[in-house]
Amino acid sequence: MEARHLRYAVALADHRSFRRAAATVGIAQPPLSKQIAALEREVGARLFDRTARGVVPTAAGEAFIARARRSLAEASAAAIDAARADRGETGRLSLGFVASALLDPLPAVLSRFGTQRPDVRLVLHEMATSRSTAALVTGELDVAVGLGPPRGTGAESLVSVTIGRDHLVAVVARTHAYAGQRTVAPEQLRNQQLIVAPGEDEPAIAIGLRRLLGPDSWTLEAATVARDVHTIAGLAACGVGVGLGPSRMRLNARPDVWMCDVSPRTRLPDLTLSFRADDRSRVLEAFLDTIRADCPDVGDALDRRLDHSAPSDREPPLREAGPGKDR
Repeated sequence: MEARHLRYAVALADHRSFRRAAATVGIAQPPLSKQIAALEREVGARLFDRTARGVVPTAAGEAFIARARRSLAEASAAAIDAARADRGETGRLSLGFVASALLDPLPAVLSRFGTQRPDVRLVLHEMATSRSTAALVTGELDVAVGLGPPRGTGAESLVSVTIGRDHLVAVVARTHAYAGQRTVAPEQLRNQQLIVAPGEDEPAIAIGLRRLLGPDSWTLEAATVARDVHTIAGLAACGVGVGLGPSRMRLNARPDVWMCDVSPRTRLPDLTLSFRADDRSRVLEAFLDTIRADCPDVGDALDRRLDHSAPSDREPPLREAGPGKDR
C-alpha cells in the first residue's frame, strides 16, 4: 500500500464520484477504479458502495478514510519538518560561554538568533574555557565562546575565530582613592586588596596578572576570588577592593563604580568562538550566519577558517569592546 492509494481513497470519499475524484488526483477514471478495487482486495473489505446517489464509503471505508487522512497529514507534516530542519529552523544548539561574553557580543547574537529561529532549542551553559573545550570535543557542546584559543586534547579538531578583544581595567567604588583616575599603575595595585576571577578556570588571565604584578607578589595570593565579571564589579562597588577584569565590563558599567585602564595596557586573551570542524549541523550553520550578521568584522575570518574564500592566516583587526571614554 502506497501513499497514492490513500490519496485516491480520500479523494473518492470527498467527491463521491470516480470521475471527479480522478480529475482531482490527476489520473483517468478507469485506472482509478482499478486502483480502488486493488486497494479493497489488499484491505480485505469493501470500502465503497456504488449507488445511484454516487460512491459512498462503507463502515469499513469510513474507518479506513479516517486513518488515511491522518496518515497523509502526518506525511505532509514530516516533509515540512524535514525541510525546516534542513534550513536550520528547528533542532537544538548547545552553547557554552564565559560570563564576560554576556556583556558583548552574546546579547545581540542570542536575541537575533532567537527571533529568527524561535523553534530551535538553545541549551546554554556558563563554563570556563578549559571546560568548554573538552565539552566541545566530546560533543556535549555544539559551540563555545571562551578566552583564548582552545587548548588540550582534541583542540586540533576545532575551528576557532576571534570575536572580541579586551585589555585589563581596574574597577573601584566611587569613594575609592583611585576613583577619577584615567589609569592605574601596577605599583598602585600591589598594595591593594584585589578582586579577580578564579585562576584555575582561566589560567591565561592568571598568568597575565602574575606577569604584570610580579611572580612573587603576595597581592594575588591574598586576592578575593569572584565567580565572574558581574561579581567583580559588585564587590568593588561594596568597597571590598580593586577589581580587575576585561574592558568589556564598561558596557555594563554601574553608577557606583569607576573604571580605569591599567597602565601599561595589558591585553587579555581574545574572546574566541569555537566549534567542531566536522560539524555539518544546519542549526550550527544558522548560528554562524547570525554571528556574521552581528559581528561583521568576524565574517571574513570565519569564512577563511571554513575555507569558503581565499586561505589566509591573518584576521582583520577587531575593535576592543567598550566605549573609548573612562568611567
